[in-house]
Amino acid sequence: MRPSRSPLGFLIALFAALIPTIQASGINSERVISSSSLSTCMSNSNFSASLFNVAFTPDNRTLTFNVVGVTTVTGNVTIDLVVSAYGLSIFKKTLDPCEEGWAGLCPMNEGQIDLDSNIVLPADSVSQIPGIAYTVPDLDAKVQVYVNSTDTGRATACVQAELTNGKTVDQKAVSWTVAVIAGLALFTSAITSGLGHSSTAAHVAANTLALFGYFQAQSLVGMTAVPLPPIVASWTQNFQWSMGIIRVGFIQDIATWYQRSTGGTPSTVMSELSTESIEVQKRSVHVAERLLARGAMKLHQLLPRAEATDASTKTVILRGIERVGFRSKIELTNIFLTGYIFLLIFVVFVVLGVVIFKFICEGLVKMGKMKGDKFQDFRNGWTTVLKGILFRLVLIGFPQMVVLCFWEFTKRDSAAEVVLAVFTVFTMIGILAWASSKVIRLARRSVSMHKNPAYILYSDPVSLNKWGFLYVQFKATAYYFIVPVLGYLLLKGMFVALGQGSGTLQAIAFLIIEAVFFIIVCVLTPYMDKKTNAFNIAICFFNFLNSIFLLFFTGIFSLPGLVNGVMGILFFVFNAIFSLGLLISILVASAFAIFSKNPDTRYQPMRDDRGSFIKSQTQLNTELDALGATARGEGKGGWKGARIEDDEDGWSGSSTSEPRVGGNSSSMAGRYGEIPRSPHDPSISSFPANDGLPRHNPPMYLDEKHGFSTPDVRSHHSPSPARSPQQPTGRASPWQRGAGYE
Repeated sequence: MRPSRSPLGFLIALFAALIPTIQASGINSERVISSSSLSTCMSNSNFSASLFNVAFTPDNRTLTFNVVGVTTVTGNVTIDLVVSAYGLSIFKKTLDPCEEGWAGLCPMNEGQIDLDSNIVLPADSVSQIPGIAYTVPDLDAKVQVYVNSTDTGRATACVQAELTNGKTVDQKAVSWTVAVIAGLALFTSAITSGLGHSSTAAHVAANTLALFGYFQAQSLVGMTAVPLPPIVASWTQNFQWSMGIIRVGFIQDIATWYQRSTGGTPSTVMSELSTESIEVQKRSVHVAERLLARGAMKLHQLLPRAEATDASTKTVILRGIERVGFRSKIELTNIFLTGYIFLLIFVVFVVLGVVIFKFICEGLVKMGKMKGDKFQDFRNGWTTVLKGILFRLVLIGFPQMVVLCFWEFTKRDSAAEVVLAVFTVFTMIGILAWASSKVIRLARRSVSMHKNPAYILYSDPVSLNKWGFLYVQFKATAYYFIVPVLGYLLLKGMFVALGQGSGTLQAIAFLIIEAVFFIIVCVLTPYMDKKTNAFNIAICFFNFLNSIFLLFFTGIFSLPGLVNGVMGILFFVFNAIFSLGLLISILVASAFAIFSKNPDTRYQPMRDDRGSFIKSQTQLNTELDALGATARGEGKGGWKGARIEDDEDGWSGSSTSEPRVGGNSSSMAGRYGEIPRSPHDPSISSFPANDGLPRHNPPMYLDEKHGFSTPDVRSHHSPSPARSPQQPTGRASPWQRGAGYE
C-alpha cells in the first residue's frame, strides 16, 4: 500500500500543510532522521545499549551510528528492521551482517560492542521512505531491530529506538510570544485601572487571568506521567514557562550550589548525556511489556537520585515532571528550585516596577508634565494597591507552587528544600483561604446591611484594591466562587505532583475534576457578564476535552497505535487554534483599552451595579459628587470614611494615613453612627415616590446601642426599605437592583 494513498498519509499531509515552516533550528533545512535512545522491546533480550546515537541523511543516503552496548548473543545472526509511524508499519527489511560486511557482527560474540561508523544505503531503500517523514513536526515513529539466530530461527534480542526528524512544535518563539502577550495584557489592565476605566480594567484582567490559567492547564497536561504522543509533549512544553520551568545558566548554578550546601546530591543526567542512554517516555501500545523487559537491565528510575557505577548498563527513563525538566535542559534535582526562584524573581520585578512607576508619576507631576489628577488614586494609596498586587501574584503562582512543592515532598532533594516547600505551599494556602473567608464575611455583612453583596465589596476602595482579585471577575452574587476555583486548582496540582507513579490515575482524576468544574461553571455562570462567562466556559470545555484525550493516551482502551497518533495531532490542532483565538481576543481588548478615548463604552454596565458603588479617593468637589457620597453612606475625605474592615484583621490595616477601624462600638459609631455631612440636607426628600411626592431612602448606619439601623428620617409617603418590609412590588431597592434580588 502506498503511504500517500492511505488515510494516515492524507492526514499527515494536511497537518504538514498547516505548519510548513516549523523547524528545530529555525534556519537549518537539512533533512535528517535521528535517534538518541535505545530500549528493549522483548523480555530476556540479549542486547542492551548504554549509548545510542544514529542519524540518517537522505540527501547523501548516509547512516551514521555510534553504539555502545552489551550482548550475550553468539554465532551468526540475521537482523530484521521494522519502521513504523503512528502505529502503522511502513518499512521492513532483513539484513545479513555477513553479506553487508559488518565486522564484529559476523559472527556475533558475547561481550561489549562498540560501533562507531557510517554506511551508505541503497537508493532503492531510501526511495521507500515517504518524503513527509522528513517534514512533519514531532514525528511519531520508531524502528525496531530483531536479532535472529540463524541456527534456531528465533529472535534472541529486540531493541527499538524512537525517531525524530528535528522538526518540532516546541518553539521558543511561541513561548515568548504567548508570555509577552499575557504580560502586556496584565500591564494594560493596570494602566486602564489607574486612569479610571474600572470596567475595562476588570474585563481585561479577568480574561487575561483566565488565559494564563489555560496556559497553566496545558503545562499540567505535559507534567502528567501519561506516555504522551511526541507532538503533545512538545506542544505542552511551550507553556512550561507559566510554571517557572525556564532554563537560565546562572540559576542552575545557584540551584546546584544550594542543594549541595544543604546536604543534597545533585543529579548528573544533563552532564552525562555522552555516556548514558536517556529515554523520554512517549506513547507506546506496549508500555507494560517494555517495562517488564527492562527488568533484565540495571534500570535507574532516579527515585533516590543515585548514580550508576557501571556506565555500560546505565539507562534512565524520564516521565512526567522529570520529562518536562529534561526537555528544558534542567537537571532533575534543580526543577523545584528553578520554578521557585523564577516566582521570586517575578514578584521582585513587579514590586520594583510598582515603586518605580510611583516615583515616575510623582516626578512628572512636580515637573508639570503630567496632570495632577492622573493616577491620583494610585499615587495616594499606592501601598494598598501594592498589597493587592502581591495577593494577585500569590493567586497566579498558586498552581505552580502546589505542583512543585508537593512533588518536592516525594523527591526530597535536600532537607532545606523540603522545609522551603512546606513553608511556601502551606503559607500560600493559608493566605488564599484567609483572604477568601475575608471576602465572604464582607459580602455577608453587606447583604445583612444593604441586601446587596456588591455594596461593601465595591464601595470601600481599600477592600477593593486589596481583596478585589478574588471577586471582581465574578458577579456580585457569586462572590464565593473563588473557593471552588481554589479547590479545583489545588486538587489538580496535587494529583499531578503526587500521582507521578500512575499516569492512568492522573488521567482519570483529570477527567472527573474537569467534568465537575465544567458543569458547575455552565450551571452557575458565575462570571461578571455574558462575554466573560462565554470566555471561561470555552476554556473549561477545552480543558475537559484535553482530559478526554489524556485518558486515551494512557492506553487503557488498547486502541490501535494509529488512533492515538491521530488523536495526538488533533490535540495539537484544536488547542493551537483555540489558543490563537484567545490571544487575538486579548490583543483586541488590550488595544481597545489603550487607544480608545473611553474604552468603558465597549462593555455593558454590570447587572450588579458595582459601578455605582465604586468611588475614587480624590476630593469630592461638586454638589452632585457629595450627594452621591451621601447616598453611598460615606463621609468626607475619600477612603477615610469608607473603611469597612474586620477588627481581627491582621493584614487588612490601611497603608494610608487614615485611622484604622477600632475594635469597639464607639469607634465604629464614629464612622457609621453619624449621618454623612453633605451640602444637601438629608432631611429633605430627594426622590419622587409613586404618588409624585418626593421620598428619600437613606442607607443604614451603625447605631452605638442598637446595632445597624437607618437614620431617623421618616416619611409617610415611602418608608425606608431597611425599616419596613413593605417595599412596593416591582420596584427593587437601589441597594438590591442588579444583584440578583429583583
